[in-house]
Amino acid sequence: MEPPIKATATGVQLRVRLTPRADRDAIDGVRALADGRPALSARVRAVPEKGAANNALETLVAVWAGVPASSVSIGSGQTQRVKSVDISGETVALLARCQNALVNLNSG
Repeated sequence: MEPPIKATATGVQLRVRLTPRADRDAIDGVRALADGRPALSARVRAVPEKGAANNALETLVAVWAGVPASSVSIGSGQTQRVKSVDISGETVALLARCQNALVNLNSG
């Protein structure tokens, strides 16, 4: 399965399927969506009200990718389960960080 990461002019973009109201905050790996596209499977304890789940997702992705929280934002899908999450910064370095984090998910 292809990774749910793509390079952009300003960094990288992740496709994420978010589950709010979970028992813990975690990125669980890569899963195939109903249309076959890959997405990171993430869950947060926050509820999907007033942007709380999106904010929790941004923080979770920042920790997972090892970047400052200020460099992570929801690009699209603010009110959907499947979201595009943008990480701004140097593209090559961010791709390497995210790919390494994916390998660590798969091996752990």
